[in-house]
Amino acid sequence: MTPGEHAPDPREARSAAEFLACLQALKDWSGLTYRELSAHAEARGDVLPRSTVANMLSRPTLPREELLTAFVRACGVAPGELADWQTVRKELAVRGVYGPGPAEAAGGDGDGGEAEDTFADRTEDPGGDPGEGPGPAPVWPGAAEGPGGGAGPARPGPRSRIRRGLVAAVALAGLVLAGISVVAFLKDGHAGHPPRTPTAPAAGDVRIRVTGTEFCLGERRGARTGQIHQLPCAAEGVPRYSLAEVGGGRWRIVSDHPDFGPGCSGIPSGGRIPDAAYEDSECGDPTRVESFALEAYGTPVEGYRIVPVDSATPGSCVTVVGDRSAAWARLAQAPCAPDAAGQLFDFDRRD
Repeated sequence: MTPGEHAPDPREARSAAEFLACLQALKDWSGLTYRELSAHAEARGDVLPRSTVANMLSRPTLPREELLTAFVRACGVAPGELADWQTVRKELAVRGVYGPGPAEAAGGDGDGGEAEDTFADRTEDPGGDPGEGPGPAPVWPGAAEGPGGGAGPARPGPRSRIRRGLVAAVALAGLVLAGISVVAFLKDGHAGHPPRTPTAPAAGDVRIRVTGTEFCLGERRGARTGQIHQLPCAAEGVPRYSLAEVGGGRWRIVSDHPDFGPGCSGIPSGGRIPDAAYEDSECGDPTRVESFALEAYGTPVEGYRIVPVDSATPGSCVTVVGDRSAAWARLAQAPCAPDAAGQLFDFDRRD
């Protein structure tokens, strides 16, 4: 909110599309994120789920009056100006000017457009392991100048040539062994750790681990987007997760955030966006996918897929996207891959 700058005036709107543009301008004027708007509304006794705001701003129809009121109040509009928003909305609804406009958005989700969502992808560990540099060149016997200093380097004899051959053979063997080690590292997905036995999902507190790695799921402390990332399991991340059965082989992944309280992991906008973020938000928002099938993969079981149930984009799995070897890679909805790369998880029990 810029000091001295007035809030957008809804009385200039002549159609539902213009009214929604005013609402977006009002959010921009407030300078608040979706989660901050939700918190402001709660402080005033209103209910304003974050994903509901995102869907309201992306739809071509007028919002319900109670939703409009909660949103405008959360943005910080003065009580006297709130009546203007309610009046304009009512007039447009009465005139019937609330059908889809010519520039109807095709299932866009305002949450994915916030700059702070992209912030989560900026901090990445440097990729690649440091390579081993070549050692110092061997100094062969007889290569130095003689005591007189003027005789020049001596020509290598038969023994010297044999020694060179042995050194080259040893070096080649070392490279072969190093190559085998690298292949084993990549195949196992981690170094110095024996393969883990995947832990099957069960109701209760869990730490959700990316299979074959030392990464677990969590959010950035202090961030308000709810975006879920992979982060080192050794660092006690937030929030704490638990699994709750909801029947029919479906599960809800419940979050407990020290700053924002209880919530649920889910996919916004009903999963209409193919690469929609996997995020934590308030539970019970009907516009989000909040129930999942936790499907075993492989024989024997290698891990478990987190599959959104009734997503508008069928055949999707929760997936680590971007650099999967880096901490803070984000998670999103993506097509289920035949090899399940970046899509397998374990559910370690918490003591």
